[in-house]
Amino acid sequence: MGKNFNETMKFEPTKDGVSETQKIIFMVHDALKEKGYDPINQIIGYILSGDPTYITSHKEARSLIRKIERDEFLEEILTYYLRGQREGEKST
Repeated sequence: MGKNFNETMKFEPTKDGVSETQKIIFMVHDALKEKGYDPINQIIGYILSGDPTYITSHKEARSLIRKIERDEFLEEILTYYLRGQREGEKST
């Protein structure tokens, strides 16, 4: 392995600018919508409770969402939201 822990590693985002977490969030959202659920309410239920039954098993959405820790999920959503708000401020 031979990693040098005295050097700082640089994170390189995926080339398309979309993280794996973002991809999973969008796939889960789409699966919930396809099954007729309100994706926002279902995802909030999952985040607050940790109960994966708030998420449909359609298109493996339940399995996908369990790959992400809930704190990572919240971090991704908050980061996405705040970046959008900042960009909106710049354009006004």
